[in-house]
Amino acid sequence: MLKRSFFNKYLLPGFIFQSVIIGGGYGTGRELVEYFLRFGPVGGLLGMLLVVMVVWSVFLALTFEFSRLFRAFDYRIFFKKLLGRAWPVFEVTYIAYLIIVLAVLGSASGVLLRDSFNAPYLSGVLIMLVIVGYLTFKGSALIEKILSFWSLVLYLVYALLLVFTFIKFGPDIKNSLTVAEIEPGWFGSGIKYALYNLANVVGILFCLRHIETRREALISGVIAGFTGIIPALLFYFSIIAYYPEILPVELPSVYAFGKLNIPFLYIAFQVILFGTLVETGTALIHAVNERVQSTFISLGKKLPRYYRPLIASVFLLAAFGISLFGLVNLIAKGYGTVSWGFLIVYILPLATIGLYKILKTKAD
Repeated sequence: MLKRSFFNKYLLPGFIFQSVIIGGGYGTGRELVEYFLRFGPVGGLLGMLLVVMVVWSVFLALTFEFSRLFRAFDYRIFFKKLLGRAWPVFEVTYIAYLIIVLAVLGSASGVLLRDSFNAPYLSGVLIMLVIVGYLTFKGSALIEKILSFWSLVLYLVYALLLVFTFIKFGPDIKNSLTVAEIEPGWFGSGIKYALYNLANVVGILFCLRHIETRREALISGVIAGFTGIIPALLFYFSIIAYYPEILPVELPSVYAFGKLNIPFLYIAFQVILFGTLVETGTALIHAVNERVQSTFISLGKKLPRYYRPLIASVFLLAAFGISLFGLVNLIAKGYGTVSWGFLIVYILPLATIGLYKILKTKAD
């Protein structure tokens, strides 16, 4: 029987969500520049606080309750309950998104090791492949522990980044917030960012087994929305100091830490960033493994353990070819395109069909 606790019910889903979105959502910093900072420092803050945080909290709460209600802890069961016979449409959209995200992670890993440690570009991709393969092989229990622990470490490093940036570049941050204009488009860009990151919720369904009541599901969902955006806000305030020269930088996170000229913090972040890329890839591929396992169970069979790293390898190798398009192009074009797909196959159905099914069922 599952060991249930306050942490497992209310905090773990948020930490896992933050861990899943970090690699493709703001780990490199390129995403924050593309979807927020280019609309001006204040415009970006409006997009993050008034759009992303609200959208995440609402739809994570609905998702958690729908998952709990129908005992849908993998996306195959979840979207069968939500979309009926049309559920494969979500899977097609998700796989396209998964390959794009993995391409971003692979490209970022290669660039990170190349620029920071003078390692061959391919070494970053291959190391990530091996670690992701190992973690997916070990299964849910280890993944829960690794992702929640890494989230706490990430919070600490981002908090240190913000503190040292304020100490050294506080006037620059204040100047950027007061002088720069708010560019139009921040609301729509915030919607796109919120939508494509919500697709990552399939990577956390496995940990929702701990939630037992509607109240727990709704509160946990709202907490997860806050938990997901807090590290992004810490990081965002740090890169505001370098606006507008940071706008074309490929890896703004590395740029920001390098500007501080604090060697131990810079090295620590390299390790943390690489870990975030690994954990995002792990969680998203784990969602596919859980879906495949669900199919095997429905057929009265057991999923062979070697399938897990095999599935991981197939997706990572497929994504490697797409990573050649470059990090900036993948984030600017790839994410924007799949955002509208998830609006159609996930957000709108959940806000209509899903909400109806939740409301017609008596709360616990």
